[in-house]
Amino acid sequence: MNLMHENLARAQMTARLGEAQQMRQGRQLTLARRQHRKAEQAVQQARLAIARSL
Repeated sequence: MNLMHENLARAQMTARLGEAQQMRQGRQLTLARRQHRKAEQAVQQARLAIARSL
């Protein structure tokens, strides 16, 4: 009986670790997308500044 509880606890822990990893990956993807957008905006602003200075 005790072994069954240990197996259940291990399975739950493994599931929670997997969920946590997926959440971290999702946050990293969101952050990467946000940084990409900011970089694109900076490039566009630089292009506009160069165009205005000509």
